[in-house]
Amino acid sequence: MKIYLEVYGCTANKSDANLVKGQLLKNKHEIVEKINDADVLIILTCTVIDSTQHRMLFRIKEFKKTGKKIIVAGCMASIQKEIVREILPNAIFLPPRYSHHIIDVLEEKRIVFEEKNKTVFPKSFDDVFAPISISEGCNFSCSYCITSKARGKLRIFPINEIKQDVCLALKQGCKEIQLTAQDTASYGFGTKTDLGELLAEVCTINEEYKIRVGMMNPFTLLKNIDSVIKGYNNPHIYKFLHLPVQSGDNEILKMMNRKYTTDDFFNIVKQFREHYPNITISTDIIVGFPTETEEQFNNTINLLEQVKPDVTNITRFSARPFTKAKKLKGRVKTEIVKNRSRKLTQLCSKLTEDNNQKHVGKKYNVLITENGKNNTFIGRSENYRPVVFKDKVEIRCFYHAEITDYAPTYLIGSII
Repeated sequence: MKIYLEVYGCTANKSDANLVKGQLLKNKHEIVEKINDADVLIILTCTVIDSTQHRMLFRIKEFKKTGKKIIVAGCMASIQKEIVREILPNAIFLPPRYSHHIIDVLEEKRIVFEEKNKTVFPKSFDDVFAPISISEGCNFSCSYCITSKARGKLRIFPINEIKQDVCLALKQGCKEIQLTAQDTASYGFGTKTDLGELLAEVCTINEEYKIRVGMMNPFTLLKNIDSVIKGYNNPHIYKFLHLPVQSGDNEILKMMNRKYTTDDFFNIVKQFREHYPNITISTDIIVGFPTETEEQFNNTINLLEQVKPDVTNITRFSARPFTKAKKLKGRVKTEIVKNRSRKLTQLCSKLTEDNNQKHVGKKYNVLITENGKNNTFIGRSENYRPVVFKDKVEIRCFYHAEITDYAPTYLIGSII
């Protein structure tokens, strides 16, 4: 059969998509680029916030108009079947923990879903980037998070199987390995290993490549921070830390059930910067969490002004079904949330641009990853900064470059 895939959301979903494609190709199915050419449509959904959910439902409505068989995968297939069925009564579902069952689902066999390590199944990597899952699910219950409900409890994949996936991705031409999980710092919990040991083992592969480590919960990172910092001490690892703090106020963090304090966040950032002065710090902020006062919001501003993160992802609070935060009273008025979001965006844009300026004159080894606008190329520096080049370069290749200028959201480089 001819299959069309559409993928939304996080790198975990993209990793699942590679597993699905690998299974389809192994079983002699064909992946097509256009909906009109397909016999079956597969959509890997995301439902992290309301606006994303609405977008998914809109796409499912569009798919329905084709009259083709539709498989709904991703998080909505796990936790929001009923609202999908309201639009598509005959929807076929493939929950994220069971992506390896795609052939059974495609052929509509009577099956009992069985959990297995995703790392043992064939995959198809066809990009510069290779998102590779190191675990599935999460053992924590952040009060606002629907993803943990959709993807279930933590399941760790063995180091040797993850390494095999990395080797396969490199063999298929990938150059940037994206180790992904709901919380990469949780890797190894309940076992005798940890994230630092995983990084050390994956970095023994004798090829030319980079590894981006996915987001970490400060609470879990604190428990094995020495091992992770040591694991970062390898040229294969991008010096990039995605550490979502979510709020700069400890009372709000407690209501979010995040299990760490702002001091914990400061401590982690300080330790990483001491070991890797040029590291890129990325964080996430939820603005307008229920009961958030002006003073609590200002605490978030103060935290950002002190830490000066290089990248800040700002999200307005979204009350998701099946979460404790949805039941909380004290919703912040929409107009107040919008104003706070604008204020944060202005601050964080300035912080990013100021940090970019500090890289002018520095020299980095850069991996070229994609074509840019106006005959330019885009790459990633050793600390995962986007660098734009006018030079004639090749995608998937590494170059020594000097940073000659900067823009609000990226660096400008020249090959040396």
